[in-house]
Amino acid sequence: MIVSNGASVSGGVRGGAGSKVSLTVADAQAIEQDAFSVIIAAPSVNSLAQVIRGNSNWQSRIYGAGNDYLRARDWPVVSGRGFSEQEERSPAKLAIIGQTIVKKLFPDVDPIGQAMRIKNVPFTIIGTLTSKGEIPFGGDQDNVIFVPIATAKGRIIGGNRFRGSYIQEITVKAASSDLVARAEREVTEILRGRHRINPGKLDDFRVRNLTQLMDARAQSERTMSLLLASVAGISLLVGGIGIMNIMLVSVTERTREIGLRMAVGAKRKDILLQFVTEAVAVSLIGGFIGIAIGLGGSVVAAQIGDWPIVSSPGAAMLAIGFSAFVGIFFGYYPAYKASRLDPITALRRE
Repeated sequence: MIVSNGASVSGGVRGGAGSKVSLTVADAQAIEQDAFSVIIAAPSVNSLAQVIRGNSNWQSRIYGAGNDYLRARDWPVVSGRGFSEQEERSPAKLAIIGQTIVKKLFPDVDPIGQAMRIKNVPFTIIGTLTSKGEIPFGGDQDNVIFVPIATAKGRIIGGNRFRGSYIQEITVKAASSDLVARAEREVTEILRGRHRINPGKLDDFRVRNLTQLMDARAQSERTMSLLLASVAGISLLVGGIGIMNIMLVSVTERTREIGLRMAVGAKRKDILLQFVTEAVAVSLIGGFIGIAIGLGGSVVAAQIGDWPIVSSPGAAMLAIGFSAFVGIFFGYYPAYKASRLDPITALRRE
């Protein structure tokens, strides 16, 4: 969960979210100590800033936060080290950087121990983080730099907005997914008590339960899956009807051939098998062409968007199997019709 500052109210006019700074480091400590469902409550501040190394520069989001924030996000240090307790409490000019910063500013050297500047303040890099990638709605999670919170407030963010012990956010981690709702209630009760908010009054903070965002995302993905399945189903239906029409035309054009085969000893099941096999062959050819187009399109999209590709052999086999099923399902009726022809009538057909 993310606990952020609420909206200010002045003369009946409400400001936007975060316009009233009410959260403090002591609030985070109280949540971690008194909320039984919470295992981590990490205070933080953040801001965008330009990062410079030599002749290179890059805009990144700078977080003033400690190791607890990284633990709450399940974000381990992959090389180097994290902050010590003394460094977290002091305005040390040390930084832990994300993988995007490594690629943009340190592509040819190990960044550990290297120097960079944030708003012209020199920092020494002590660690790098594992890659988290992009979020679904855009935004690079690896384009981040972590510095001690005292350093961020005193040297990077500046101003009086987060003076003293005031902070921007508290990242809260519940003991388990089953306790998230309980943790949300406990956090709300603790903060209302600490901020002396009377019953019926609006909170001067906001608690965002990220599981709700996950549920909304899962619902949108289910909706999209149903939409894609509907489109695929319509495509299969149209393709199957096309195969059926082709086979019906084929039966009509080859009526004398069918009659001749039956006259020289072919049984009804032989005619049935012949035309079902032809329908399956047509469908499988289309399936293989579709797989080739899909793989080729994925390669092109990956090269244009610089995205990784994972090709699933199981999905390809499933596509082939579905193609065979469509051929059997829609090809059976024309094949059955061909097998029920009377040999004498078929031989007389011009």
